[in-house]
Amino acid sequence: MEKEENLKQDPTAHEPSNENNEAENQTNVNQGNQENTEEKKELSLEDKIIELEDKLARTFAEMENQRRRFEKEKDDALDYGGFAFAKEALNLIDNLVRSKLILESDEALKNTEALKKTLEHFDIINKDLISIFTKNNIKPIDCLNKKLDPNLHQAMMEIEDDQKEPGTIVQEIQKGFLIKDRLLRPSLVGVSKKVVKNEKIEENEGKLDK
Repeated sequence: MEKEENLKQDPTAHEPSNENNEAENQTNVNQGNQENTEEKKELSLEDKIIELEDKLARTFAEMENQRRRFEKEKDDALDYGGFAFAKEALNLIDNLVRSKLILESDEALKNTEALKKTLEHFDIINKDLISIFTKNNIKPIDCLNKKLDPNLHQAMMEIEDDQKEPGTIVQEIQKGFLIKDRLLRPSLVGVSKKVVKNEKIEENEGKLDK
């Protein structure tokens, strides 16, 4: 009887308390947040690994590029390190050619035995220089009777010539040279062009032919 009276007086005695429900809900929320955090951490680690792999790949690629650049610079230094010296050395050949022309045009020396022997010595020296240059991969450019190539030749004048196709090299003013596959200096040349006749002269020639 006392129990029944107590129940009647406190009808909520057997109902779960709100405080317990709130505690359980909070626990569930905390557990859910913890799971999300762990998931985010796992994703973050994966992203970091991918990022590190990408950086490592970029680093290796850059190292390979630097190695190739270094190898190319080393090869260029070996192949073209004497470029400036070789260009200056060409003055020896130029001076020989000029000296030869001066002696050949000297009226007092023409047809003399002394001139003949001197020119022969000049030719020997010139051949020796060309041979030394060739052994060191410095080669003269062969240009006479070839078509003008702007990569190898520099036209200094035009010469009327109906026997040659226009643009053909008919005169070499200064010899050009290559060092391996690189231009040391271009050949200075004269190229052929068609003969241009005066119209009045052509008319007169036509009348004379009639």
